[in-house]
Amino acid sequence: MKFSESWLREWVNPALDTNALCEQLSMAGLEVDGVEPVAGAFSGVVVGEVVTCTQHPDADKLQVTKVNVGEDELLDIVCGAPNCRQGLKVAVAKVGAVLPGDFKIKKAKLRGQPSFGMLCSFSELGMGEDHSGILELPQDAPVGQDIREYLQLDDHTIEIDLTPNRADCLGLKGVARELGVLNQLDVCEPVIESTSPTIDSVRGINLDAPDACPRYLGRVIEGVNVNAQSPLWLKEKLRRSGVRSIDPVVDVTNFVLLEMGHPMHAFDNDTLNGDITVRFAKSGEQITLLDGNDITINTDTLVIADEKNALALAGIFGGLHSGVTPDSKNIFLEAAFFNPDDILGKSRQYALHTDASHRYERGVDPALQHAAMERATALLLDIVGGKAGPVVEAVSQEHLPVRNKITLRHPRITRVLGKEIDSVRVSDMLTRLGMQVDATQTTYTVEAPSYRFDIAIEEDLIEEVARIYGYNNIENKAPLAHLQINAHPESEVSTRQLKTVLMEQGYLEAITYSFVDPKKQTLLFPNLEGLALPHPISSDMSVMRVSLLPGLLSALSYNQKRQQSNIKLFESGLIFTPSQQEKTGVLQVPMIGGVLCGNSHDEHWGIANRPLDFFDAKAMCEQLIAINGQSDMFEFVPFNELDDDATFAQDAYHPGQSAAILSNGSVIGSIGAIHPKHQKALGLSGKVFGFEVQITALNARILPLAGVISKYPINRRDVAISVKESVQTGKLLKSIEKIGISELVDLNLFDIYQGQGIEPGYKSLAISVWLQSTEKTLEDVEIQKSVDTVITHLQDQFGATLRD
Repeated sequence: MKFSESWLREWVNPALDTNALCEQLSMAGLEVDGVEPVAGAFSGVVVGEVVTCTQHPDADKLQVTKVNVGEDELLDIVCGAPNCRQGLKVAVAKVGAVLPGDFKIKKAKLRGQPSFGMLCSFSELGMGEDHSGILELPQDAPVGQDIREYLQLDDHTIEIDLTPNRADCLGLKGVARELGVLNQLDVCEPVIESTSPTIDSVRGINLDAPDACPRYLGRVIEGVNVNAQSPLWLKEKLRRSGVRSIDPVVDVTNFVLLEMGHPMHAFDNDTLNGDITVRFAKSGEQITLLDGNDITINTDTLVIADEKNALALAGIFGGLHSGVTPDSKNIFLEAAFFNPDDILGKSRQYALHTDASHRYERGVDPALQHAAMERATALLLDIVGGKAGPVVEAVSQEHLPVRNKITLRHPRITRVLGKEIDSVRVSDMLTRLGMQVDATQTTYTVEAPSYRFDIAIEEDLIEEVARIYGYNNIENKAPLAHLQINAHPESEVSTRQLKTVLMEQGYLEAITYSFVDPKKQTLLFPNLEGLALPHPISSDMSVMRVSLLPGLLSALSYNQKRQQSNIKLFESGLIFTPSQQEKTGVLQVPMIGGVLCGNSHDEHWGIANRPLDFFDAKAMCEQLIAINGQSDMFEFVPFNELDDDATFAQDAYHPGQSAAILSNGSVIGSIGAIHPKHQKALGLSGKVFGFEVQITALNARILPLAGVISKYPINRRDVAISVKESVQTGKLLKSIEKIGISELVDLNLFDIYQGQGIEPGYKSLAISVWLQSTEKTLEDVEIQKSVDTVITHLQDQFGATLRD
């Protein structure tokens, strides 16, 4: 945002020099990016009047003039500017004047004619690049006055760099309001009076998308002279704000944009057909923009249209065929409020970043449209003439932004800032910022103004108080913190503890994006729908993850391609699944999972090495489960034994080396070898295993209870049985634990055998049974009885036979 210092001081004029003013703005959050003079360094240039202007006798492109500069004699000056003419008020550099670049004016002869000075253009005074003709001054310019004084050229252009939340300062009105608050001065706003209509011409307005455009104003102005010249004061204000003068209509809309921060647009009324409609674009709809480019409009783009065609991209750019031209006689002036969410990102889609889009996508004051319309109307009627019709407004009150009331506590201000600020001063600050304040002894009920989209909670108001009071006025004090040890119930397992278990086993923590490649995710989980992002960073990061595996496998692939072979990675985080039962429409579940590949150890002469397998992943899961002391509640079940609705992950894994993890019968995770058919698409090499478990299923811990330590010997008996190959060993061992043998203290499967001596389709299991009593030494008869109970149970439940 650029503006001239003198223009700002017309609104509010604190007793500060330029440097102090810029420092104050920067400290208030309106960072000053640059300060430049509005004209070059020159002297000896005054206002003059061309009394005579005749053709040079010896040069076709030169003219001989006599110029009145308020002295006793007229000056003879030779000029080559095409716009030089009798009666023109001009900028005259007299003999002895010094122009920018240390160019000194001396007496001269041009083609035999004496010249005692120079008639100056904008570029020769360092006021821009225009050197097509001499500077034309208003007819009421006082002859002989120093041009720097007349044009107030001892001025500066100030450029501020605003954060996206401060759209209210994208107009001089907002900056002046801030400066008034900082210096406790009243702001002198220009008086805007309503223009009474003198004609009945109107054009109807329809809001087909009231949620995107809840307010739209239009006004017909007939009989305008677009070829009139914008007054010098208007051109200068625009130039000093970095805007080029084009024609009076565009200049006025740009002036209102800079002054009030409200974009406006004018159409050639004679090119419009029927009513104006604000709607979203139709499929395949096209428009030729003001820059001459033809584009196809996306259906999510808001457009201004008549009954036949789209006229403009709402809040972004106008169309060529409905734009104002030098031949236009009647115009249709518009002012509208567009929902920032419906403008945001659209300029980037079409590579059309404009001053209008810059403001609309950050938020324009929804209560400013009438004032902007009246301001622009008055200026146009004064410059281009014409007659104005009544203002037509289409509004949907229910879709306009509503400002909630916020309660601000004075003790909270003191606590956060570490500084006691007088309550009267706080009320004054907030009131000058345009807020409605109802103050009591200790609280303020505040309603933010319509132009402050960034004020929503108490902390926002405290930030405003600190900003206006001045961060540099708040003393540096060390914070006083009352330490309080957070309660960590022993019955709760934290995510940090789960991470520690994984790290102790050599796993490294990975942090991946929550949005992933939809192709890879669909490959692994074809039955799960991912939540698509409306504005993704890129196409391969366009859906929210439904599992931790896509991100972890991408990280593993990245490491494999960089010559890492033995890899163990884990991650904790949320997964996201669309759900109609959730208020937000998304079910978020905290998960912890890991991936592993390669060998159990790096090469070493003293360590036997082997490839990592399914049981390494299963052992890791069992350690995570064991931390909560409820291992008996969990089980690993092959996917083919579950209902269809619980097999969401089976496509990701090898069907013979995978399982679902259940807790009390509910699926809370999965484990297995990544299916070989996915390896090429995922960029994996070698066998890769993965697992993930819901963190909430592991959070509740059963605290251990102290028991009697037996002083009697422990007894081991080995049992070798033969069972069908389909029998799950885990279920078999768990069933032994539930028989009810009070002396049973441990079980261990120490051998599995298939081969010679074992019937095909069967397997041999060798189990050690550990028995111990806390009351006495067990006799052989008691031990044998317990062993026989185990054998009988296995025979009855699993069809086991005892091996010799």
